[in-house]
Amino acid sequence: MQPPFPAGTKQVQFESWLPYAPEEIWPFFCDPKNLECITPPWLNFQVIGSSGPLGADTTIDYKLRFRGIPMRWRTLLLEWEPGKRFVDTSLKGAFKVWHHEHLFEVDGAGTRITDIVNYCVPLGRLGRIASGWIVDRDVRSIFAYREKVVREIFPPRD
Repeated sequence: MQPPFPAGTKQVQFESWLPYAPEEIWPFFCDPKNLECITPPWLNFQVIGSSGPLGADTTIDYKLRFRGIPMRWRTLLLEWEPGKRFVDTSLKGAFKVWHHEHLFEVDGAGTRITDIVNYCVPLGRLGRIASGWIVDRDVRSIFAYREKVVREIFPPRD
């Protein structure tokens, strides 16, 4: 269930399809270290630790550079349904809200991967006016890069 989000929260959805069963790709997507290779290099993204094995209530810590500004990011896994979905939210980071649902659904001879992201920049209306379109573009760029790399890691089957 999706929590209520503050005014100004945006939702974006990204979908891709891979010719692999969910159980073939799930291990890759639930290993936090793999986030480093599917995140654009301009973010200098690094996983620095987690509170334990992945599952509901696990926290994961990262460091990155967003628009050249070094920062720390901590996410909490809210929901965990192996092979089907997981949901993470930011406890600390660049956004006032970052809520990301990852869905893995059988679709024909493969898996439809859906990312639903709700995000809100800090500083209320001023933050949205000052950085809204830049952040929107960056979020879309991050997921476009992710899809490109994931398609290279999981190429079409002959």
